[in-house]
Amino acid sequence: MRYFEFTIKPDDGAIHPVDSVIIETPGVTREALVHVNALANGTGVMLYRLRGDPERLQARLDGHPELLSCSSIAVEGETFHFYVHVKPGQPAGQLMSVAQKYALMVVPPLAFVEGGLRITVVGTHEMLQQALEELPAETRITVEQVGEYSPDERNVLSLLTDRQLEVFETAIESGYYEVPRQATHEDIAGTLDCAPSTVDEHLRKAESRILTSLI
Repeated sequence: MRYFEFTIKPDDGAIHPVDSVIIETPGVTREALVHVNALANGTGVMLYRLRGDPERLQARLDGHPELLSCSSIAVEGETFHFYVHVKPGQPAGQLMSVAQKYALMVVPPLAFVEGGLRITVVGTHEMLQQALEELPAETRITVEQVGEYSPDERNVLSLLTDRQLEVFETAIESGYYEVPRQATHEDIAGTLDCAPSTVDEHLRKAESRILTSLI
């Protein structure tokens, strides 16, 4: 099985009408969806990790026609988790529908990025291709990473693409991470027969993936 990390960017940046209210609430910032699930009756539940004022958000959502219930959970300083039970809404409904149809596993957390949401799913290339073809054309989707999936969350190297892993391992073997540093991008590029700029790009992406996972 392989993992596929992609970014979805709806026209207004929101994945659901309730999500639009969260975006528009002053002083509240979306960080991630730590849980999302479609229920048998067509409704959905989402657990956000947010930063800001939970009381202000609940006041803004009061009486929203697409919201069935909501509650703030585990408020720690400026960060809090926020549970919402919502009526069907797009594009979240379509995403969950095609994920279920093609037996794709959605791996939390789902990180909010500028204008959209970064999602990691696990399945075969054919499963993902069929699923993407069923999403509406107005939803912009960009595939960011593809690699072998390991269910062992401690194996952070499984988050890297094959090429990133090759460059990262070569950098380690060459002494790039030793103190003092024993190799340069040019040295690594010479071993891999590629450009130093390519080494720089792959190392930065690999370091970002690994550090983000650990933190």
